[in-house]
Amino acid sequence: MTLTRRDVMIGAAGLSIVGSVPALAQPLIMTSPELLAKGSKKRVVIAGGGWGGLTAARHLRETAPDAEVVVLERNPIFWSCPMSNKWLIDIVDSDFLMHDMFGPARKYGYHLIQTEVTAIDRDKKQVRTAHGSIEYDYLILAGGIRYAYEAWFGNDRVAADYTRKNFPTAYIPNAEHLALKRKIRNFTGGTIVMTLPPPPHRCPPSPYERACIMAWWFKKNKIPAKIVILDPKPNIAPIGMGFRQAFEELYPDIITHVPNAKIREVDPFNKKIKTEAGDFTFNDAILMSPHQASDLVWMADLIGKTPEDKPTGWADIHPTMLHAKADPDVYVIGDSMGAISPLFGHYPKSGHVANAMGRIVAQYIGLRLADKEVKPILPDNLCYMLVNGEPREAIAVKFEYNLRQDGLIEQHQYDIDLRSADLVEEDFVWAKGLYNDFLSA
Repeated sequence: MTLTRRDVMIGAAGLSIVGSVPALAQPLIMTSPELLAKGSKKRVVIAGGGWGGLTAARHLRETAPDAEVVVLERNPIFWSCPMSNKWLIDIVDSDFLMHDMFGPARKYGYHLIQTEVTAIDRDKKQVRTAHGSIEYDYLILAGGIRYAYEAWFGNDRVAADYTRKNFPTAYIPNAEHLALKRKIRNFTGGTIVMTLPPPPHRCPPSPYERACIMAWWFKKNKIPAKIVILDPKPNIAPIGMGFRQAFEELYPDIITHVPNAKIREVDPFNKKIKTEAGDFTFNDAILMSPHQASDLVWMADLIGKTPEDKPTGWADIHPTMLHAKADPDVYVIGDSMGAISPLFGHYPKSGHVANAMGRIVAQYIGLRLADKEVKPILPDNLCYMLVNGEPREAIAVKFEYNLRQDGLIEQHQYDIDLRSADLVEEDFVWAKGLYNDFLSA
């Protein structure tokens, strides 16, 4: 579908509710502290309307048809981070990433409220927003990630804000994507440094994909650019061989991968970075700070703790039931999820996993509402990475999971390192299939 500027402005105008109540029947500014009156039905509130949240809402209408489902989302439109690297060099256009959220809400019969979550009171089972509070029986937190600039700058907000504005990460749907696209288009030459977050972080292979497509763009347009990847890991992972071959065979004069480059100090004002692998200066940069669970999880006081009683930065959840260990009526899905297994740590923080978790939690809540036994369901994961623009070639990685007899989840990883056009076609089939799962109107 195509969104006009008028469509976006109307969507951004204020609070709208889609469902059994017409959107225009609701005032733009709520005068009551109650966001939406609760009736006799059980209510599931979903905070976050991304890949996981909208998937959960869509499938809850099937698994829990008698429940009321309410999605709280601050953005007026859906913007897909998966596939967005390709948008940076016009392999896909904006219409492929931007989607109307109100159409699916009308189709599947859930409420969609555009508002900002400001607090979560689990004792009262209440979510507070910029437009009022709302009660829940079950709560799903699907807020994605937050940037942890404080790992670099402590309480220096000036440095953090300067970094965000001048060297955007573009890993959260917002204006950073447009800023990064303009940065790439306007770059005339020199060194671009790209810092990779330490694992776990959103979409592990995508920074390498971004380096490849940027290198392809510079190569195509004969821009004398160098891309230095500062990777805190000892090796490229996942799809290590595939990316290594792309760097060496396609972009040997452009991309330099530096392993074991854990950040010691970032000076965005003087364009200097100190790492355990050496010190670097740059003309421009994409400075990806460490990632953490979204602010929603911190608001709900559900961040896990290390043995030293320090915050892990990620939600402390039951590994198979996916609810918070401290609160069985609050589920955390998508990128905010904490470690799942001592055998491998976290599920990949990807759109594919978020979609799978949305469907799984919808199934769990439906079973609980029907007073039926809930048995573990495990996801899978699939990621395609474009590494060449002409000819278009991609590599991929697949993950499968199984529950062992001892109750631990184990992971099986399959790298597809050989570049091929077929994988590019599969990527588009994958994306369109998942869009149709939760965004079709």
